[in-house]
Amino acid sequence: MEVNIDRVAIIGIAVYNKTETASKVNKLLSEFSDIIVGRMGIPYKERSISIISLVVDGTNDEIGALTGKLGNIEGIKTKVAMLI
Repeated sequence: MEVNIDRVAIIGIAVYNKTETASKVNKLLSEFSDIIVGRMGIPYKERSISIISLVVDGTNDEIGALTGKLGNIEGIKTKVAMLI
């Protein structure tokens, strides 16, 4: 039996097409707001992308579900760093 303990992780999100994806990303982040500890967004105009960093506290399944759904949005790339 696998025990699914809470983990603390940082999720990096690169948004390549902000005008088409912003509402989808914000809706999804609202759905997972119970595991989001903090959020910071930075427009990177020189590269024509936006970067969102999230600190999350949840199970592997919850973090995986969030990153999986984010990755299914066209124009979004994500990376996760598990800390604890």
